[in-house]
Amino acid sequence: MARPLSPSASPQHHVTGEQWSRRTWAALFLLCGVLFLDGLDVSMVGVALPSIREDLGLTTAQLQWIVSGYVLGYGGLLLLGGRAADLVGRRKILLIGLSVFTVASLLGGLVSDPNLLIATRFLKGASAAFTAPAGLSYITTTFAEGPVRNRALSVYTAFGASGFSSGLILGGLLTEAGWRFTFLLPVPFALLILALAPRLLAKDAPSERQRGAFDLPGAVTITAGMLLFVRTIVRAPEVGWASATTIVSFSLTAILLASFVTIEQRTRQPLVRLGILKAGHIKRANLGAVAIAGSYFGFQFIATLYLQSVLGWSALETALAFLPAGLLVAFGSTRVGPLVNRVGTGPLLIASFTAFASGYALFLRAGENPTYITMILPTMLLIGVGFALGFPSVNMQGTTGVEDHEQGLASGLINTSFQVGGATALAIVSAVIGNTTASAGDAQAFLHDAHTAVGVVTGIAALGLVSALSGLTLRRRPALAAETLGA
Repeated sequence: MARPLSPSASPQHHVTGEQWSRRTWAALFLLCGVLFLDGLDVSMVGVALPSIREDLGLTTAQLQWIVSGYVLGYGGLLLLGGRAADLVGRRKILLIGLSVFTVASLLGGLVSDPNLLIATRFLKGASAAFTAPAGLSYITTTFAEGPVRNRALSVYTAFGASGFSSGLILGGLLTEAGWRFTFLLPVPFALLILALAPRLLAKDAPSERQRGAFDLPGAVTITAGMLLFVRTIVRAPEVGWASATTIVSFSLTAILLASFVTIEQRTRQPLVRLGILKAGHIKRANLGAVAIAGSYFGFQFIATLYLQSVLGWSALETALAFLPAGLLVAFGSTRVGPLVNRVGTGPLLIASFTAFASGYALFLRAGENPTYITMILPTMLLIGVGFALGFPSVNMQGTTGVEDHEQGLASGLINTSFQVGGATALAIVSAVIGNTTASAGDAQAFLHDAHTAVGVVTGIAALGLVSALSGLTLRRRPALAAETLGA
């Protein structure tokens, strides 16, 4: 029988065999529940966006901030959240972050002012910046690297996908009753997890190597730099990419990030050990995360507006249109672990980005009177295949070969890449579409801009494919050199 799920700072893993105890499964499912809530929240709010815009009278640029406010908090604080899990303790950080998520969800369902609504989205993103790396590093420090960890991560990512799929349907149903319910639904589930977590998750000690030392200058500069970077990206479409505000903000971001690098190179106990990015597979994993989230966040924004504004579909019909992709991810992700054991993550990422790029390219055919079965469904199925193969693979690849005391950092890097990629692509897509809406009677103009924006997300997916292919090329070079010497 395996021991309970109780990670520690020690590099010794507690779960090494295929047979897991009930408590191990229960604790794993609880951690999966936190990721489930993140996926549920993101998809429900995504489906509700047009209703929020109509009720609050928002422009497309303002509407973007409902998504971008979340991304700003998430992407801006992830590196700090990941390292805090290593230094403070994963369970403690998880509970604090989930508590903030619960309060922000409740407030989001009650406020009426758009600025306050965006503020609650920022708080939810900030809380996820601490819970996501804490939960992922809990798993990676508990299950031994290899088939056992791949199995656990397959289950974990499948729950995230299931939350997203469930959110599509629940978001559609709840939006019909009122978009506020999409903000309130996670509250009781979060409270239940908070009640069970102290019983199922054993306390874990901070990393012994970092005990008593905290890189405060590094924490301040990286947090300020990431917040300013994401904020600049999401504001650029509104104020102009070439405006003085954007240029100054990017310049300040560069100064802050350069200062952070200098601090980390000189401090004895760095917040982020920069050498972790020297590993090629970790770099490719983070580039893959950028491409996956960047292309999909942008596509979902375009497709939601297209289905509801151009075609006049309801929120529920829109949710059902996305559902096939979510179901493929939910049921397919659990089978990725055995595939990784056989062929590795590289080939799966190549297949993933091929599916993504093909699916987005097919959506370029969309017009004012599409047939769902022949024109929209193929895109959704290909996106589902891409996510099912790619999301677990980048999480596995990005945390492989990392010591326990840096698993929070590695998890934070992967999640940061997801959010920065999503924020960047969403800002570009929002700039391309602008404030053109079919509801204003300009469907043709919207479709023209939407096709351009879909071309952008297709290009992002193609860049992810290039990155994945480079991994196979680099692995072949040493083999060819060895064959040449042997000859």
